Amino acid sequence: MTLEEFQKADLRIARVLSADRLGGSEKLVKLRVTLGEEERQIVAGVGKAYAPDELVGKEIVIIANLDPRKLMGEESNGMLLAASDENGEPVLLGLDREVAPGTKIR
Repeated sequence: MTLEEFQKADLRIARVLSADRLGGSEKLVKLRVTLGEEERQIVAGVGKAYAPDELVGKEIVIIANLDPRKLMGEESNGMLLAASDENGEPVLLGLDREVAPGTKIR
């Protein structure tokens, strides 16, 4: 991958405003996030590792310029970034200081 290709990914800080389990899924969580001037919905497969109430207020890293995708009938407008622990469970990327939602990662 070239630097130019990597720079096409719009990585931003988002703050989770609300989080709810999606339908009967124990894995999928519907997140409402703010990017500062914009709110959007993201569906993420983090439900086994995080209870919805643990996610509210967290600052997360998302890819903001992916095409929308439907998951279990809900539109997802982005993807959060996570590592995997030794059990394969997602671990959200965090920040060591507060950063304004919408801040671009470079």
